Amino acid sequence: MNNWKRTFAIIWSGQLFSTLSSSIVGFAVVFWLSIKTESPEVLAYAMIATLLPFIVLGLFTGVYVDRWDRKRTMILADSFVAICSAGLGILFYLDITPLWLIYLLLALRSAGSAFHMPAMQASVPLLAPESELMRIAGINQMIQSISNIAGPALGAVIISLFNMTLVMLLDVIGAAIACTSLLFVHIPNPEKKKDIEPNVWLEIKEGIKHLFINKGVTYLLIAVTGVTFFVVPISALYPLMTTSYFGGNAYQMGIVETSWGVGMLIGGAILSLKYMKTANKVLCMNIVAIALGITFWLMGILPVSGFVLFVILTAFTGIQGSIYWSSFTVILQTKIEPSALGRVFSIYDSVSLLPTIPGLLATGYIAEGIGLLNAFIIAGVATLAIGIIALFTPAIKKLGHSTKGIKE
Repeated sequence: MNNWKRTFAIIWSGQLFSTLSSSIVGFAVVFWLSIKTESPEVLAYAMIATLLPFIVLGLFTGVYVDRWDRKRTMILADSFVAICSAGLGILFYLDITPLWLIYLLLALRSAGSAFHMPAMQASVPLLAPESELMRIAGINQMIQSISNIAGPALGAVIISLFNMTLVMLLDVIGAAIACTSLLFVHIPNPEKKKDIEPNVWLEIKEGIKHLFINKGVTYLLIAVTGVTFFVVPISALYPLMTTSYFGGNAYQMGIVETSWGVGMLIGGAILSLKYMKTANKVLCMNIVAIALGITFWLMGILPVSGFVLFVILTAFTGIQGSIYWSSFTVILQTKIEPSALGRVFSIYDSVSLLPTIPGLLATGYIAEGIGLLNAFIIAGVATLAIGIIALFTPAIKKLGHSTKGIKE
């Protein structure tokens, strides 16, 4: 661990190119589908095709992440994503673009990510001291935020200058850079239990068991899932709020997206502060959940003339979300033994993303049946309640005290 800074500098340099190119490609595909079909249902199905394999496979990928060499797993996963992007590029070049085939390749790209993400998350505690995990989570969040901010802007410029085939080639190049950077670092694997016959179902059960060994982690996971359930579907309503309620256009939608990305960037910077090493991470999460609930409630009572306030509040949700979910990642990295982290993260990613599917499918009903403003108010009150309950739950409070120490 003495060279952890050098190791992460190399990994981050590759991941920045990979994440940015994926963000550009993601924007380009959504833009192409928007122009091609002008159908919100098609966009929702494209998002589901991207998320569903990640959610379903996440229940199983962690088993193999914990079995296999993690460095090799990340390289192969990135390479598979690059092959899928190349396949999309060939389809655009040949002008063979049936929607079902686009959905299929988006789903396959997601399958590659279902292996890469838990492998990366599970490797972090083996590469750096525990006292630096919040800082690393913050920098990871900043890289993601930079990609979220720059990706759509660069994607809009690139797609106006080049065809979709060349746009997809960018993702291939980004993945190649990420894979190359991994070749220059050593990523250790956790010690494995010997003389145990591999059994997928038993290993999945063991991974789930690790989430329930610590009562505080279990209750906090329930709180995180609850917050995700209310926050993610409402976040999908930002574009409708901008256009339908505030009467905005594509330019205003871009401002809202950018403000959210800037908020995430600020949140990542906060996580990187030295103070966060010794902070009670659970207490931070609960305070942030309460603040997030208040922010959504305020969004739900804004007047039609309150677009500027909506943009500011959106930036706050970016800050809050960045701190909330990154802190929970660090808690899992410090409270779960390294040999089970691949399974724990893949299961957690599946559980936390599951609410996005009904949320996406019900976007139209939420907007028309409940009403945009009421949806924000309900989500805000529910998130506020979860934060307050978690704040006063004894097992969660006890877990929080154990996160204050520093382990160099």
